[in-house]
Amino acid sequence: MWVLLSLSSSPPPQHTGSTLNIPVFATTQNAARLGPICSELSLPQSAFQADKTAFSMLVPSLRSALESASTSSYQVAIVGIESHICVTQTTLDLLAAGHKVYVLADGVSSCNEGERGVAFARLAREGAIVTTSEGWLYECMGDASIPEFKTIAGLVKETKGSTGEAVQTLCKM
Repeated sequence: MWVLLSLSSSPPPQHTGSTLNIPVFATTQNAARLGPICSELSLPQSAFQADKTAFSMLVPSLRSALESASTSSYQVAIVGIESHICVTQTTLDLLAAGHKVYVLADGVSSCNEGERGVAFARLAREGAIVTTSEGWLYECMGDASIPEFKTIAGLVKETKGSTGEAVQTLCKM
């Protein structure tokens, strides 16, 4: 089962998650002090949302929601901020729990650009798959013959400019 986790203000590929029936789970980091999830993300109505103060996203309410969603082992895609804090700690917790974790490099940022490459290298050494959102989407689909392919290919084409910009800006390793 695929799961998409979004930490704070980072835009998940939510439209693709809906198209491919991938559940979306989102958290905020201390929303009372740092603010809510920004409305521009347009999270699907079905998205699980929780506030946390822990740096890992795997707080008890999220663990419960994941357990009730399906099986005990997931393939998880992560987008979010900060690469070296919340993204790293969430990824390490998911790996320790036996999940396959994809960190979508063009959906992960940091206030300090230098932290990203260090975090990605560490997470790859720990067993996470660091890739791009487009690469991940095509891996999820696996085959152009699935009914959802045309919709996803259209979304990829529609967002090609902003995705290319994000890759050029965020994927320097």
